[in-house]
Amino acid sequence: MTSMPDQLYLLGNIVIMAAYAAIMVAIVVPVTRAGQLRTNKLAVATALIFFSCAVGHGIHALLSYRSILHAGHGSAAGWSWSAALWDAFTAVVGVYYWTLRRGYGVLLDKGAMYVDPWRQHRLEVAGERERAARAAAENHRATLAAVVEHTADAIIGSTPDGVITAWNAGAERLFGWTADEAIGRHAFIVTEGNGTDEQARLLSRIRAGERGLSYEAQRVHKDGSPLEVAFTVAPIEDSAGTVIGISVVARDIAAAKEAAERQRAMQERTHQAQRMESLGKLAGGVAHDFNNLLAIIVNYTDFAVDQSEGDAAVRADLAHVRTAADRAINLTRQLLTFTRGDAIQLQDVDLNAAVAEVQTMLERTIGEHITLITVPSAQPLTVRADPGQVQQVLLNLALNARDAMPDGGTLVIEANTTDLTGSELDLQPQPAAGRYARLLVSDTGEGMPPDVAAHVFEPFYTTKPRGQGTGLGLSTVYGILAEAGGSITLYTEAGVGTTFRVYLPLVTPTGTTPSAAPRHDKPPRGDGRTVLVVEDEPALARVITRILGNAGYHVVTAANGDEALTADQQRPCDVLLTDVIMPGMSGRRLAECLHDRRPGLPVLYMSGYSNGLLGTTHILDEDIAFLEKPFTADQLLCKLHDVLAASTDLDGAPVAG
Repeated sequence: MTSMPDQLYLLGNIVIMAAYAAIMVAIVVPVTRAGQLRTNKLAVATALIFFSCAVGHGIHALLSYRSILHAGHGSAAGWSWSAALWDAFTAVVGVYYWTLRRGYGVLLDKGAMYVDPWRQHRLEVAGERERAARAAAENHRATLAAVVEHTADAIIGSTPDGVITAWNAGAERLFGWTADEAIGRHAFIVTEGNGTDEQARLLSRIRAGERGLSYEAQRVHKDGSPLEVAFTVAPIEDSAGTVIGISVVARDIAAAKEAAERQRAMQERTHQAQRMESLGKLAGGVAHDFNNLLAIIVNYTDFAVDQSEGDAAVRADLAHVRTAADRAINLTRQLLTFTRGDAIQLQDVDLNAAVAEVQTMLERTIGEHITLITVPSAQPLTVRADPGQVQQVLLNLALNARDAMPDGGTLVIEANTTDLTGSELDLQPQPAAGRYARLLVSDTGEGMPPDVAAHVFEPFYTTKPRGQGTGLGLSTVYGILAEAGGSITLYTEAGVGTTFRVYLPLVTPTGTTPSAAPRHDKPPRGDGRTVLVVEDEPALARVITRILGNAGYHVVTAANGDEALTADQQRPCDVLLTDVIMPGMSGRRLAECLHDRRPGLPVLYMSGYSNGLLGTTHILDEDIAFLEKPFTADQLLCKLHDVLAASTDLDGAPVAG
């Protein structure tokens, strides 16, 4: 008779065998349906393991069954307790696997095991969402990269130490370095001098945790030309807050600064015109009312003179009253001229003849301590104006120049022609475009500080001691020129001298329409030749650099003679363009120093003073190449080309750079 343990052992092995066989089938069937029987090696291997386990338990069950059949014959049991424990353990493993398979659905992918269809669908939906999110993120990154690459601003990335790691097309356009050239190099490639130290300090501030720095600084193009750049700098941090990089956005602000400066000049000119108009209305009203009072005073004085026959003392007193009244009448006439209210007689006036007449008058009155020089135009100059007023303009300017030279000096009156575009900012009032006759009255006197020069055309404004000036001379000049359609500008430096430039529209002697300004061909390009520009006014230096750079020249700038000598030593120039009067070293002395190195170097001088004045004071020779400020871009380029061409013709070959 069989024992209870034998029967339990048999039943347990049969159950385990059936369970393992079921697990094997649950794996093989869906894998086969999915066509992965050969490719899904993990699933097949797992099925074979459970198949082998099922076979093992089947053998154990068979042995137990045979033991039960022969129990009555005294045979030993077909199993042992160790085998029973092993079978129990494998049963637990099977249950554990089945639990895991039910808890963790695995896709029928390569190397995967079966998952039920519903769970498969959920996983596919989740995977699709993940792929869509990744695609959206990739599109966002691509769009952002395109924006960075094509923006007009320079966008630069660097390490915390300043080594460039990113360089967009805007940076290539701004600084001249390509991305391949810039990446891997230090950001010092766009700095020089003090700019390098400044950039090193900024990098230290960013590494120390400072955020969002915005500043303006001068940087250097690859070709050596200066750049005015606005920067916005920010740190790049990782999730722990550690600075792992630096982002920089840079923008060229030279044009914006130039536009702002031009806007400021236009506003100042508008304010000046409004101020002059207001003063003119006030002065006109005062002059008209005062004339009524003067008429009463003069007539009653004459009555009193007639009634004082025989009383010499009274008549003498009345004569003093009448003299004072006549002086007052003269002042009111000047006020009316300033306000354009006085009657004028326009006619054709030869300016060369007017200059000659004024010269004759001044030679008798100006004094021996003043050297008077007149430079008439080589061609006839005819303007439409009142001849008496033209003479008054020249006399007023000449007498002011005389008063500015109490210890003696040189007074130069020149006449020539020029073309105006109508966009000049320093002329008062603003002239129309066209061809003009120009009168220049220059002196080597005391000059004027800027705060005085800003008010010289206002009525009753004077710097002379009380009783020595009315303050109406220059305001009268302003009114005469405004009435004649002309204009005036002032260039002065305290302790150096003053030049007034008077502009009057040219007409033909027959009174026909004024001749139009001649058309000039487009100025020749520079073809990469190097120009050393020496100018101590930064705003003007930027304008010159932009004009020459746009025309194909390579420009090196310096603020004074010492900087110019150093710059030329580092990179020899093809031509020198220098201001005449500068602090420290004059333009002439700078040219002499450079000629010691290269005698054939062409030089073009520029100045706000006239060539006639500079020549007579021996600051420059009379036959030098000279460009008078203010000048247009075409005038600068044509004159510079002429200087280079003349040097080439003399030497027989182009000047070497």
